[in-house]
Amino acid sequence: MFPYEEDSLSIEKSVLVIGAAGLDIVGRPVEMPEPNTSTPAKVRPSFGGVSRNVAENLSHLGANVELITAVGRDHFGWQLLEHVASSGVGIDYCIASEKRSTASYLAVLTETGALNYALYDMRVLETITPEYIKSHTDLFNEAGLVFVDANLSEETLAAIFDEAREADIPVWADAASHVVAPRLMPFLDQIMLLNANAHEASYLTDIEVLTEERDSAMQAARKLVNMGLHSAVIPIAEFGVCYATPETNGHIPALHTKIADPTGAGDAFTATLIYCFLNDIEMEEALRLGVSAAALTLRHPGTVVPDLSLEKIYDQMV
Repeated sequence: MFPYEEDSLSIEKSVLVIGAAGLDIVGRPVEMPEPNTSTPAKVRPSFGGVSRNVAENLSHLGANVELITAVGRDHFGWQLLEHVASSGVGIDYCIASEKRSTASYLAVLTETGALNYALYDMRVLETITPEYIKSHTDLFNEAGLVFVDANLSEETLAAIFDEAREADIPVWADAASHVVAPRLMPFLDQIMLLNANAHEASYLTDIEVLTEERDSAMQAARKLVNMGLHSAVIPIAEFGVCYATPETNGHIPALHTKIADPTGAGDAFTATLIYCFLNDIEMEEALRLGVSAAALTLRHPGTVVPDLSLEKIYDQMV
């Protein structure tokens, strides 16, 4: 089982997801880009954001999900909330800001589909304040688990951890990017499971984690646990996932697949792990299912596979 002291939680309990949602624009060039000119590419817009992706994936898998995010009072914001609601995710507590526009993420991939560089604007998340979190204690009392991403301010994260502690429910987290990952440092001993990629794990542990060197990822995962974390998972791209808990550590190989778009694969992985935790699925099997969900997402030209299901994930494993 996942390392958690309380009684097993039920999928009937809701998952409270708090964090980023926005518009993703991802471009994959058909040839090597050159500076100071435009380059032919396949460009696609879709809705994204770590927490939105996790929430939608969880809903597709059958979980009850309530999302707290913030969007602007603009065309993209209303469309995003409509889309999230249509996937079965609760949006009653999302914020529509008059002062900030909906968050956006602009990524340029390599010719092979890996991330080259990205820009993002998440300023609208400043409207999710500690006061707003503390005004919704009822959501924490009704939830079986909270998921957050590090795009939130440290003050808002502190309020979330306070509310989760009072409600006696575990918190799972995503490091989101190396820029914001350090915001989670004060709360490591309150996080049940953290998903941090090689770049993010390097910043959190001061260990140079290289995707092609499994030992460095394993070392970083163990260090995160020694720093107070219950469980650490570190995806290392095509080399799979390394993980550590206070009791064990290991490596799960990746499933080789074509990459249409890497955006959202890690969020599908995390959502699958949460679903498995809520359904008492052993950690190693959960990790394999998570890797399978990530592979399905890598092949999809968007952030979330619209018909994701446990059956589809198991079929991918076979």
